[in-house]
Amino acid sequence: MPVYAIVQVDVQDAAEYAKYAEIAGPTVASFGGEFLARGGHVEVMEGETRDRCVIIRFPDMETAKAFYHSDDYQRALGFALPVSTRDYKFVEGV
Repeated sequence: MPVYAIVQVDVQDAAEYAKYAEIAGPTVASFGGEFLARGGHVEVMEGETRDRCVIIRFPDMETAKAFYHSDDYQRALGFALPVSTRDYKFVEGV
């Protein structure tokens, strides 16, 4: 069953966050992930959101968690977390 990473981000330092993206993108691909949305225009119909929204499809929950906990992604997070506010979740598909 596919799993979707739903990520909402407010970035406080774009230059530093770019270091995260350089590592995170290839790491997503190495785990069979596919970006479905990556920072495009967002129109909020209800509730709230952050400036940047990302949706990534992974083959299954096990692979998604392996990606998140991988050494490469954890290294990438070292650049992202200090300069952003993020909501990150995995949602099972149908």
